[in-house]
Amino acid sequence: MDTIVNIPTVRAFDEHWGLESRHPLVNVLEGSHVSRPIPNCRKNFGIYVIYLKDIRCADYLQYGRGEYDYQENTLVFVSPGQVFGHPADGSTFQTKGWCLYFSPELLRRTALGQHMKDYTFFSYNVNEGLHLSLQERDTIIDCLKKIDDEIKNGSDRHSNVIIASAIELLLNYCTRFYDRQFITRKRVNKDVLTRFEDMLDNYFISDKPKRLGTPTVSWCAEQLHLSPNYFGDLIRKETGRSAQEYVQQKIMDTAKALLSDSGKSVSEIAYALGYQYPQYFSRAFKKAVGCTPNEYRQPS
Repeated sequence: MDTIVNIPTVRAFDEHWGLESRHPLVNVLEGSHVSRPIPNCRKNFGIYVIYLKDIRCADYLQYGRGEYDYQENTLVFVSPGQVFGHPADGSTFQTKGWCLYFSPELLRRTALGQHMKDYTFFSYNVNEGLHLSLQERDTIIDCLKKIDDEIKNGSDRHSNVIIASAIELLLNYCTRFYDRQFITRKRVNKDVLTRFEDMLDNYFISDKPKRLGTPTVSWCAEQLHLSPNYFGDLIRKETGRSAQEYVQQKIMDTAKALLSDSGKSVSEIAYALGYQYPQYFSRAFKKAVGCTPNEYRQPS
């Protein structure tokens, strides 16, 4: 039976690595500093963790229920409440690369704490990790070293604010590098967009609206094997609209076609689109189009 180890705090993660705790709320680990093999296990985190794997090897990790290769020069982000790691099968691993881990408590009353939710890549799947160029890797490691230096040397009332600012700088670089990755994967993203469009077309000619209601972003992301946040960010990069706006526009375009070409009543169309109540459909249609479904049907 797979064992999941709870890691609620930075100190607990230090103990897992066999490290001396240097700061109660944050630490930076460089893999060469851990000499002993570490037993594999999946971990349920109560802290933020950023992994930078530095070499290529044949291991894999589980993230939730999925299994993924985790290759060199890849950044993976884990947020509190997520389960991450290799199953506890009796095997061990030798630590390589870098790891930054910090408690949400570190961010309280800091500028970063106010907008941590904006870094949506903390909710991406592992297979949506950030693949770094060598120059980008050097930039990330430089940021990690600056955080590490502050942990070593800082012991005054400014330390936590400075460390949080350094983490924010690192995360802003990650945002820039993800923007680059979205651009360099444009062909792959276009394929996702095409599959998304086809999936919505097929949705409305099936019985899914009656069974599932109107399509949600989470459902669409799951069908495309993407995390909701990565899917939403991809759609925004490609279309300039949120995934929710894109889905809503598709629903309204389908509604217009049905209102124009079918003999169905407004209620029948509402149910065919997945609305539980026709008045919800009428309200949404008027907000999006500027008139009611019946007014739209009137000849001009």
